[in-house]
Amino acid sequence: MSPRHLRLLAPAAAVAAVAALSLVPSATALTQASPDRTAPTASTTPCAKPTEQEPDSSQKYELTSGDIERSYVLRLPEGYDRRDSWPLIVAYHGRGSTGVEVEGFSELSDLPAVVAYPDGAIGTGSGYRKAWQGAPYEAPGVDDVAFTTDLLAAIEADHCIDTTRVYATGKSNGAGLAALLACQLPDTFAAVAPVAPALYPGTRTGCAEAPPTPILEIHGVADATIPYAGDADRDLPAIPEWVQGWADHNGCAKSTKRTNRDVATTRWTGCDQGAEVQHVAVDGGGHVWPGGDIYSGGGHVTHTIESATVIWDFFSRHRLSSEG
Repeated sequence: MSPRHLRLLAPAAAVAAVAALSLVPSATALTQASPDRTAPTASTTPCAKPTEQEPDSSQKYELTSGDIERSYVLRLPEGYDRRDSWPLIVAYHGRGSTGVEVEGFSELSDLPAVVAYPDGAIGTGSGYRKAWQGAPYEAPGVDDVAFTTDLLAAIEADHCIDTTRVYATGKSNGAGLAALLACQLPDTFAAVAPVAPALYPGTRTGCAEAPPTPILEIHGVADATIPYAGDADRDLPAIPEWVQGWADHNGCAKSTKRTNRDVATTRWTGCDQGAEVQHVAVDGGGHVWPGGDIYSGGGHVTHTIESATVIWDFFSRHRLSSEG
C-alpha cells in the first residue's frame, strides 16, 4: 500500500482523551509481573521516515482494503523519532467495540512500541456491531486477514518498524482473529497473545498446517461469555485443551506451572523453533482484560497481573528470523 492510499484524519481529541485514561500500572503489579517495558535491542539511529504525527500521540487513519474503507488508530511511543526500528503491536477489539476503546482499557499504549488499533467491519446478528473474521457474526465477504496484510504494509511504508518484531493481540472476537493470524500469517507475526478469545471454528482454519508460533493465552476461569470449559453448542473448545493443542503442535517438551494468588501461569518450553506456549488462567476472572482500570467486559477483574505487562514480557522474548 503506497502512502497516497493512506489518509491521515484530523487529530481526534476523543482518541487522545481515551488514551489518556490509560493509567500507569501500580508498583505492586509491576513487581508481580516482572515485566521489562524497555524495548529490546533498541536502535540509536534516528527514524528516517518523516510523519506528520507527533511522538507520544495517537491518531486515526483510514485505508482502503478489499474495496472497503477501513480505519485504525495508530499510537507512536515517546521518543519515536529517535529510533529507526520499533516493535509493532496490532490489537483487535471485541465484537461491538472499537480500536479507541481497546486503547483506553488495555494500557498497550504505555509500552515502548508502535501500536495499531484497527476497527472491524459491521457484522451480522443483532445490533449494528463491528466484528472480525472467524466468528459466525463476521461481516460477509470481508477478508480481515487480507486487511491485516494491507494494514501492516501501510504502517511499515511510512513508519520505522522492525518487521521481525510484529505482534498480534486482541480481546474476545478480536482475540479469535489474532489466533487465526497465527495460522494464516505465521511468517508475519513473531508471537500472538489472545485475551479471552472467541475461538469459533473459523478461527482455527489452517492451524494444523501452520508452522510453530509462540502463543500466549489469557483467560478468566469464570468467563460467562466465552466459557473457560468451552461451549459445545457454539463449537467453542475448552481453553486448556486449545492451549495444550498448541503446545503439542509446537513440539514443546515440558511445562511448568506457578500460582500467584488468583493467577495460575503454565509455560511450555523446549518447543520447536523456540515457539513457547504460555497460558494465564485467572481464578474467578470474567470476560475482561485482566488488570485493566477501565471497563473492558463483564465479570471480575484481577489486579494481580496487568495483561499489557504480561503480553510485553512474552512478546519481548520472540522475534522472527531476519532471514525468514
